[in-house]
Amino acid sequence: MELHEPQNAFQKVSSYEAKVGEVKRAVLLYSGGLDTSVMLKWLQDEYNVEVIALTIDLGQMTDDLEAIKQKAIDLGAVEAIVIDAKEEFASEYIVPAIKANASYQGEYYMSTCIGRPLLSKLAVKIAKEYGADCIAHGCTGKGNDQVRIEAGVLTLDPDMKIIAPIREWSMGRDEEIEYALKNNIPISHSHEKPYSYDENMWGSSAEGGEIENPALEPEMKNILAVCSTVEEAPNESEKIKVSYVDGIPTKFNGKEMSVSEIVEALNTVGAKHGVGVTIHIEDRMLGLKIRDIYEAPAAHILIQGHKTLEKIVSTREENMLKHYMDERWAYLCYSAKWFDPSMKHIAAFMDSMNKNVTGELTFKLYKGQATIVSIDSPYSLFRENLATFMKSSGFNQNASPGFVEIYSLESKIAAQVNKEQQ
Repeated sequence: MELHEPQNAFQKVSSYEAKVGEVKRAVLLYSGGLDTSVMLKWLQDEYNVEVIALTIDLGQMTDDLEAIKQKAIDLGAVEAIVIDAKEEFASEYIVPAIKANASYQGEYYMSTCIGRPLLSKLAVKIAKEYGADCIAHGCTGKGNDQVRIEAGVLTLDPDMKIIAPIREWSMGRDEEIEYALKNNIPISHSHEKPYSYDENMWGSSAEGGEIENPALEPEMKNILAVCSTVEEAPNESEKIKVSYVDGIPTKFNGKEMSVSEIVEALNTVGAKHGVGVTIHIEDRMLGLKIRDIYEAPAAHILIQGHKTLEKIVSTREENMLKHYMDERWAYLCYSAKWFDPSMKHIAAFMDSMNKNVTGELTFKLYKGQATIVSIDSPYSLFRENLATFMKSSGFNQNASPGFVEIYSLESKIAAQVNKEQQ
């Protein structure tokens, strides 16, 4: 087969970018969606490489992984590998995210972000095991995931070559659909439903179509893949209980479960009530404004519960410091810094802060809301005899005027100085 460079003006400037003819076998991070299905065929045609399709099970809520594996084989993959990484993802990636109340610029619980370091790690592992000299992925040249995956791969294996077909080919989504139809590649996309999804047990993200333009109202019933719309959610509320020990979820409705089992259970009940749906505006690493739609029932419930439990077991100064460190953790994770040494230092802080984050919360789920209606913890700093507005001998109110006089001194002096200078 004649080798030829991809037909557009894309120029490779980095040493790690694979060139036609210098690589023979590629591990493709394969989801089975439009992009990666098209590129499985495209890599064979444009680079003349053997393709190993690697699908990683992070607890995807809607994917049929066996069907995805068979599809890769049908499209010419020399190997189609599915790795069950659910427990590792839950214990090594979701748990740190919960401890850090992980959310970016609002209620994006970073399901995609926290999954990328694990994808990078497993892609490098499979490449070494199967003698591949290249890793390919389906990220665009405008997004964050290209940075997360490539930075992860290069940190773990600086000699690995990388191909990012979407950066190279001259196809937009419409052209991809036409390419798929022309080459008999089965896809679920259509010109009428052009949405692209990325999901794992921690959440699902949707982009494309009218989602991209903030001036347009998204057709939620047509877009949501996991959750009920608010209109379709039950008209009756439902109460659930979640327990934590040292910041880690341990029980759902009184039953001990693994973190992945709790996440799965909360996704089911939360999705039914339309909990965890966000139409989100955010700043990408490259400085672009984007809009995505996120569905994260379990993440919403667990993060809000954890954050509330922290508030009642920690002092005001601890909570203020924790809020700042949470933001730093989220920013670093979002910005492809998972393997940066600073994340280890922050993780040590998070572990220390979570030592008393133990207790049980009751949520009321109703029409998209997960309201915390009660909270109980052996480490609670709440004291009824001190906080009550009823008659109590626990708090000496006679001392309060003295506190007010000293506490307001700085403000009084500043006001007097301003008055004197008028």
